[in-house]
Amino acid sequence: MPVAGFTNAEAQALSGEPIGFSFGENWRKFLERVDEQRLGDAEQSLDTSFCGHLFAGRSFIDAGCGSGVFSYAAHRLGVRSLLSVDIDPNSIECARILCRRAGTPDNWSIRPGSLLDQEFVGSLGSADMVYSWGVLHHTGQMWRAIENTMTLVNPGGLLCLALYRPPRRSELHMRLKRIYNRSPRGARWLMAALYFVAQVALGSADQHVWPWSFVREYGRRSRGMSLWRDVEDWLGGLPCEFTEAPAVEAFASAHGFSVENVLLRGAGGNNEYLLRRKS
Repeated sequence: MPVAGFTNAEAQALSGEPIGFSFGENWRKFLERVDEQRLGDAEQSLDTSFCGHLFAGRSFIDAGCGSGVFSYAAHRLGVRSLLSVDIDPNSIECARILCRRAGTPDNWSIRPGSLLDQEFVGSLGSADMVYSWGVLHHTGQMWRAIENTMTLVNPGGLLCLALYRPPRRSELHMRLKRIYNRSPRGARWLMAALYFVAQVALGSADQHVWPWSFVREYGRRSRGMSLWRDVEDWLGGLPCEFTEAPAVEAFASAHGFSVENVLLRGAGGNNEYLLRRKS
């Protein structure tokens, strides 16, 4: 069942940040608008993230499943076994909704828990493909979360990570997040509306398209996501850590992984890393 007003107490304690935002509640609202086109965009995005490696017959862990859409995409791409994990009960409910939509297949398991909990992570087993997109920098201990998630990958298996790179004005960025998390619901809506308008204006000008075209096509460019839900995520997402490609590549090498591919994004975006665990 959905949990209204969920707060990630673990992340709040570790980071000292005031958290008044639930990623899972945001994804529950997004799920109401998920249609076949968005699911198709998610499948295409997942295929791109893993550089065209086949999913059929592979085991797959979605580490921080969020909306559950990418778990569902992995199921549709033919994985042999699928495990969805998240600390937010609302995200767990999202995964269950999509699992039922898929006909409640026997090979899809859903587990609530923290990727910082070594005992919990150790109970999950391992998989040929592990996916953690835009998750681990919100745990309160990013590098520990990355290290734990690496243990989920089979020897020779693949790990796809997406991690924030620093925005141009990181202090302002963090200040906005803290104000948003401390504000009442009406003030949050106003902040999100203003931020949304700014994103549409800047994005449409940058791409030389009409504003409504930018909003309409956003999902196709952004993993099937919704601009409004992403705006609430960007403003509300605490705690939040940043890193750059050299640090991730060095960490991967020190933990027995090679780097297969890196997709670099603009400042404040998620760089995407495809890592392979050495046999």
